[in-house]
Amino acid sequence: MAKTISTKEMAQKIINHTKIIILDVRNTDEFDNWKIEGGQVEVINEPYFNLLDSVDPVANKLSKDQEIIVVCAKGGSSEMVADLLEEEGYITVYSLEGGMKAWSEHLEPIKIGDLKEGGSLYQFVRLGKGCLSYFVQSNGEAAIIDTARMTDVYEEFANEKEVRIKHLLDTHLHADHISGGRKLAEKVGGTYYLPPKDAEEVTFDFTPLQEGNDIIVGNTEVKVQPIYSPGHTIGSTSFIIDDTYLLTGDILFVRSIGRPDLAGLAEDWVGDLRETLYSRYKELSNNLIVLPAHYSFAEELGEGGEVSARLGDLYARNEGLQVEGEQEFRKMVTENLPPQPNDYQDIRRTNMGKIDPDQEKQKEMETGPNRCAVEG
Repeated sequence: MAKTISTKEMAQKIINHTKIIILDVRNTDEFDNWKIEGGQVEVINEPYFNLLDSVDPVANKLSKDQEIIVVCAKGGSSEMVADLLEEEGYITVYSLEGGMKAWSEHLEPIKIGDLKEGGSLYQFVRLGKGCLSYFVQSNGEAAIIDTARMTDVYEEFANEKEVRIKHLLDTHLHADHISGGRKLAEKVGGTYYLPPKDAEEVTFDFTPLQEGNDIIVGNTEVKVQPIYSPGHTIGSTSFIIDDTYLLTGDILFVRSIGRPDLAGLAEDWVGDLRETLYSRYKELSNNLIVLPAHYSFAEELGEGGEVSARLGDLYARNEGLQVEGEQEFRKMVTENLPPQPNDYQDIRRTNMGKIDPDQEKQKEMETGPNRCAVEG
């Protein structure tokens, strides 16, 4: 019987830039839409039904002494293919437990740095979707920014660090994944914050994020400034933590910029996006470390798996920040929009509290890649 590898073990390999050979046995259209990526990841796609009679279709692509990780949608087909490979003399073969469904949900905490007053900041990397959330802990308290749906991971982390989760903040109303912020706030007795301009249709109570109303976590100040950094959504909000880190939500990424069209208002919001990127952020210190809510490219995973960049460096090399004229910028943004995220309208409605799909439906809605960036 073939061995299995957990999503945690797979995440560690990718974060440590270990060379990995993956045999993905899903149908080609599913594979083309979304696959496991990383700086040292080589992926071969051969649909499962092509391998039932013989592993010959992949024999010239794999060597028998390589470590091979077989991946499918849910973990069943990959186990069968891994068994077939072992029977044919392949020495080190693993099946990814739970397949792409489990991979989509894995969150890997990575320490970004220590804070001036004794706390620390962690980035939770969701490698299967490119989503990033943040855990600020200081003097027994914690705040989480852009909480993912899988909230038990944050609770376990808080218990391990012996801190109480007190604040749950969303930089904007998300359209590509379901926020766990409100439900976790209810569970732990914390406060849930949302930008008021993104919350005009929500069906629940929240605390509005307002410029100047800074949030204190233990001994650490989270500056809600500039509160108004619209463009991806009308209420998109940035945070400065410890005068060192700039959490940009989905406005600015390491290799790209946010898309302005997920509420159907690209033409209206592209001007706001430019104003935020070319004026508001330019007034900030070049030495701030940008920590976005997403990444789109495997190359954005830096040392130890963190996704970050100095603001001044982004102004020097991020192509989305190099467009001189407003019309040229408008054209660049509106002509380079990727396909919209799966079920993005229902995800927005879920995050507004208008619908409450069951867990299986929520998993299904989130399946697939993150598509919050303008493509270069």
